[in-house]
Amino acid sequence: MIKWINTRFWASVARLILRNRIIILTLVVGMTIFLGYQWKNMRFSYTEANLLPDNHPVNNEYNKFLGIFGEEGNLIILAVKDSSLFTPEKFNAWNRLSKRFYAKSEVSAVISTDNLKKLIKDDENQRFDLEDLVKGKIKTQEEAEAIRDELFQNLPFYKSLLFNEEGTIRTAVYLDKEIVNTATRKDFIYSEVLPIIEEFEAETGMDLRVSGMPYIRTLNSQNIVDEIGLFIGAALLITSLIFFFFFRSFRATFISMIVVIIGVMWSFGVIGLLNYEITVLTALIPPLIIVIGIPNCIFFINKYQQEVKKHGNQAKSLQRVISKIGNATLMTNMTTAAGFATFIITESKLLKEFGIVASINIIAIFILSLLIIPIIYSFMALPKKKHLHHLNKRWIGAFVSWMEKMVRHHRFAVYAVSVALLVVSIIGIYQIRISGSLIEDMPQRADFFKDIRFFEEEFDGIMPLEILIDTKNKNGVTKLPTLKRMERLEELIEETPELSQPMSIVSLAKYSRQAYFGGLAKNYSLPTSNENYWISSFAAKSKSEANLLASFVDSTGRYARITTFMKDIGTDRMERIEENLQNKINNTFPEKKYDVTMTGKALVFLKGTKYLVNNLIMSLSLAIFLISLFMAYLFRSFRMILISLVPNLLPLLITAGMMGFLGVPIKPSTILVFSIAFGISVDDTIHFLAKYRQELQSNHWRIRKSVYAALRETGVSMFYTSIVLFFGFSVFMISSFGGTVALGGLVSATLLFAMLANLLLLPSLLLSLERSIANKRVLKEPNFRILPEKPNRKLSDLVRRKNRNNKS
Repeated sequence: MIKWINTRFWASVARLILRNRIIILTLVVGMTIFLGYQWKNMRFSYTEANLLPDNHPVNNEYNKFLGIFGEEGNLIILAVKDSSLFTPEKFNAWNRLSKRFYAKSEVSAVISTDNLKKLIKDDENQRFDLEDLVKGKIKTQEEAEAIRDELFQNLPFYKSLLFNEEGTIRTAVYLDKEIVNTATRKDFIYSEVLPIIEEFEAETGMDLRVSGMPYIRTLNSQNIVDEIGLFIGAALLITSLIFFFFFRSFRATFISMIVVIIGVMWSFGVIGLLNYEITVLTALIPPLIIVIGIPNCIFFINKYQQEVKKHGNQAKSLQRVISKIGNATLMTNMTTAAGFATFIITESKLLKEFGIVASINIIAIFILSLLIIPIIYSFMALPKKKHLHHLNKRWIGAFVSWMEKMVRHHRFAVYAVSVALLVVSIIGIYQIRISGSLIEDMPQRADFFKDIRFFEEEFDGIMPLEILIDTKNKNGVTKLPTLKRMERLEELIEETPELSQPMSIVSLAKYSRQAYFGGLAKNYSLPTSNENYWISSFAAKSKSEANLLASFVDSTGRYARITTFMKDIGTDRMERIEENLQNKINNTFPEKKYDVTMTGKALVFLKGTKYLVNNLIMSLSLAIFLISLFMAYLFRSFRMILISLVPNLLPLLITAGMMGFLGVPIKPSTILVFSIAFGISVDDTIHFLAKYRQELQSNHWRIRKSVYAALRETGVSMFYTSIVLFFGFSVFMISSFGGTVALGGLVSATLLFAMLANLLLLPSLLLSLERSIANKRVLKEPNFRILPEKPNRKLSDLVRRKNRNNKS
């Protein structure tokens, strides 16, 4: 009865589509226009990817820090490493550069040699004042060298911020915090920063290095935008070429391109409709729709041409395409969408949005294929004989014969290779590392990435790590015991080679003592208890010192920050550094008096990566569970579920092993591989097992004959779709982003392994376990008819009988 209802349903769908062609096409055009109108709501992300849930404790700590000290990622750093800088002409040009930036409304402050202030003691008024290091335009070489000597020898307070021991000079440009996470930042970088830099380099002939999170984020985001068009164009090109190679028909290729292009337009429209940002993940969805949509077109068009070749009746062929392949393609698209939909449970906004948009658009591309392909063909003449020649290609027949030979005569070899790959993969899995790097996936050939490495070498990192100290008392930060505790923590930071020299109120306190005792560098240290009394009295009267203090202490004097920068290092090393710092904090700051937390973008990204790794296991387990339930609903057999999972889990293990051996880490981009690949590869299993069940019924439960028949029937279409998917995902390997390259290569490899597993290992298992599955009680009738079946007399009689009853 269920089969009859299902058959009637799809027959009704076929009639509905073919009888309302103009209306349906009008609706498709109308929906395309509507979703196209939603493009105006699309916007690109102007912040780093936050992988943690909004209410996660690490996010809460970071937001608390931002609430006290404001946005930390508003600093653009300019640097020059050139001994000729300290000549009158070039040094004046360097100072003019900082003036040009400070004149911009988007800039809140600039710290450079041009406006660098020396803290000096005013004995007459018993306070500290600020004095300019550079007084006007430099005219002689002697003046330039005197400034250089003063900076490098007597101003250790500015070390790491404005210079290092190797002679590299920096300028710090602080953007207005209100524009850092808006489109204004992008406009400012491209319309102001880059032209000013180019003019300076042309004028001086020096190589100006630029870094800082606003600058990096802007150029990195633009790379993502540029690659969207590149991916879409490359995916359309490669899939259309492969499609034409298989079908040798411009008409079929053109129809397929129409389907996927509309699918791409819908995918952008869905992003705009949901008011989501385009991130490094959602940018992958349009080309993914192309790659996943083409196999749908292959199934529909291949079935249409097969039907035309059989009987030459166009109406009958189109009806069978919808009623037979429609159900099969729906089921396979549902499993693919389920693989993406598992990301929705991660509670990570980035992955959740990716999962929602991807799963919606996978179902949408199925609907488009189901509607557009039959309708367009209904307005065209029947395919010519030359368009049907691909159905009898010899090399495809040879491939299928080879698979059958392996399954028939070399099953032991298939098992041996599978076990060997499994063992090797397990060894590789133990070598996988986890990456929490903010910059690892950035385009390494880009100039701004080379500048990142320059700053890492010269100033020990660019990723901010912040330590927030709550003294629990007003003005508790300025107490000498607090300063000494902070100094002990800073000593550990200075001893850690992966961290830069820290900046905090401790540096300012040392600078105050230096100024109080004549400005000599040897006096740059924390004051004693007796000294602190007199120095504090000077500081209390000093507006100049208060200006310097604002960056390190909040307005109440309760909170202090220690800022350092971290190199791009492995997650294991980052965790050890975090552990060492935490141990030092616990031993130095009593919990009753202080509340000390570590935060900053580097730490948030590390925690986000760890969070995603834990959720990877959950999402993949959910995908396996959901698809297992789906298989159980289809085949009503626990043994068939186990058999079907083997050829789909083995490719995932092989891929994980490859990641270990090739040094590809687990990170936000590669985490996607497993759920995506599993959701897609299980489609082949469904096709094969459905055809196998059909052949069992037709061949009176003779296992061997049914397996070989199913292999010959499904091998060609599985090969076609797997090749399209392999080369389609390979398109992502042209990316300049390391994570996207790894995603494309790993998914392609996984799907290739999955195809071979479903065509060799799965039928081998069915033959080896034939005694335990070859009966009607084990392999029950499924709830859905997935592949076209041979006429069933009982069903036909039932349909005719019901029709007669309706007439009477």
